[in-house]
Amino acid sequence: MRVQDAYDRLKAEIRANVLPPGFQATEPEIAQRLEMSRTPVREALIRLEAEGLITLVPRRGVCVKPIRPDDMREIYDVLTALEPDAAARLAARGPSEAELAPLERATQQMEEALLREDLDGWARADDAFHLALLDAQGNGRLARIVATLLDQAHRARIVTLRLRQLPDRSTREHRDILSALRRGDAEATRRLFRAHRMRAADELMKCLETYQLSQL
Repeated sequence: MRVQDAYDRLKAEIRANVLPPGFQATEPEIAQRLEMSRTPVREALIRLEAEGLITLVPRRGVCVKPIRPDDMREIYDVLTALEPDAAARLAARGPSEAELAPLERATQQMEEALLREDLDGWARADDAFHLALLDAQGNGRLARIVATLLDQAHRARIVTLRLRQLPDRSTREHRDILSALRRGDAEATRRLFRAHRMRAADELMKCLETYQLSQL
């Protein structure tokens, strides 16, 4: 339980950029921050390194990985290759309303957050949509791979979300994908999901480049 607690807390702080890209600290400093012993912290850090969020540097401790445009492009290339086909397979078998309920709930939450201009709430609902789709499609290994990539991309999304217009278009795209899933239209689901991922990747890359220039 202590390892899981340390892992969950550190991961949440990394995803939210509380521990920002480039942050460095020794293991004792991290343990002190969490008010834990070093053993569970060490095990949690090993898990986070395996997930691509940090680097363990000998004699220097922990370094939160930087957000690099090349890394984000690779991540979105993989997401674009995997997610549309997974969504299409779900559509092809005709998902039930019970299976689609988490996706409907997440879409509604995105729409409501947008009306409030609550970007953090919108990002949480967006994550919930993609994770719910992964759960519904039924391939556990694929779900774990994509969830890890989503964690790695989340930090860049949080940084760039405030550098662009409100995500009206992305919200509409999620609603369109959900409608195609509900109809059982596999090809439309694949096409819409792929277009959504490609557009989102291009938008994120442009914003990330702008952000990096502002940090010079």
